[in-house]
Amino acid sequence: MKYKIDSNGYYGEFGGAYIPEVLYKTVMDLRNIYEEILERDSFKREYKSLLIDYAGRPSPLYLAKRLGQKYGCKIYLKREDLNHTGAHKINNTIGQILLAKRMGKTRIIAETGAGQHGVATATVCALMDMPCRVYMGATDVKRQHVNVERMKMLGAEVFAVQSGNKTLKDATNEAIRDWCCHPADTFYIIGSTVGPHPYPDLVARLQSVISEEIKWQLLEKEGRDYPDYLMACVGGGSNAAGTIYHYIDDMRVKIFLGEAGGLGIDSGETAATIHRGSLGIIHGARTLVMQDEDGQITEPYSISAGLDYPGIGPMHANLAKTHRATVMAINDDEALKAAYELTRLEGIIPALESAHALGMLEKIKFQKDDVVVLTVSGRGDKDIDTYLAHINDNKD
Repeated sequence: MKYKIDSNGYYGEFGGAYIPEVLYKTVMDLRNIYEEILERDSFKREYKSLLIDYAGRPSPLYLAKRLGQKYGCKIYLKREDLNHTGAHKINNTIGQILLAKRMGKTRIIAETGAGQHGVATATVCALMDMPCRVYMGATDVKRQHVNVERMKMLGAEVFAVQSGNKTLKDATNEAIRDWCCHPADTFYIIGSTVGPHPYPDLVARLQSVISEEIKWQLLEKEGRDYPDYLMACVGGGSNAAGTIYHYIDDMRVKIFLGEAGGLGIDSGETAATIHRGSLGIIHGARTLVMQDEDGQITEPYSISAGLDYPGIGPMHANLAKTHRATVMAINDDEALKAAYELTRLEGIIPALESAHALGMLEKIKFQKDDVVVLTVSGRGDKDIDTYLAHINDNKD
């Protein structure tokens, strides 16, 4: 599989495990057993049962007729926003907590930006009766306060991180510090295809249920199991990885990923890592990183808390470098416009993250017979305050 991970944990030149010595045994233990556990019949049965009966899968593949009419093609929306907890994140947290239990771990930590991964982690910890601490940047705590209250209601301890830009990067830093202090009993549920190997591959595999469903749903609806275009937003990259996983080596399928352009890729206020990043190491992996000439990580910016990250998953860095995926930087205004468009045309309020995928539609020239599948990774309830603050800019 040309674009999948190799035996050393690399996607091309990106990936690996760059970790402090105190975490070496913990990460190696996970690396040595995760594939075997994921392939156990008992794991598969429990995981599938929870995805169906608890998370509400399969998520619908919805034909967005009015949106398709506007862009002159057939657009299907993969409705991850309809999962329990309101996003794709639950696919991953269910799988990882089942893995943690089988490894004998007794405490869970996580990081979160938009709060959706934090909510999904707190949810499965409540389900499995395990203590949970979620690290979240203080800036994100303010702009995603509804999700903070949901986590607390579920029994999680939410730790507001005051360092740096007080966003996702800083939350991840603190989570790793915690992990270093409690490596024996603690399982770190990482929310995206980032971090040291095996996390990028582990998260991609657990999210691959998205593309697995797309295949049979398209076969039912279109008589073929592949689209012409696959589209998703990308920050760390978990919903994107899940969307493309079963198509990554199918060259009939064009892959388009939308990253956060912020105020513009040349503005200095952006999170467009693939456009502005360079080779470096962040949070345990070698990938593209937004950094200055001295190698110091620069602060990203996006209107979307979930895309406000100065790195990119190594899978996506490799897909961009090899030109398997086309990556577009979608600015704040373009994302807001696209979100309002979907809301008015289809009655679906998307998460701001998902709006960055929708923002690519007007930049692509489609043929009328093209079949497009675009993943709506989450619902927009958590972003209502941000949408309301910009409502005057988006009125008809």
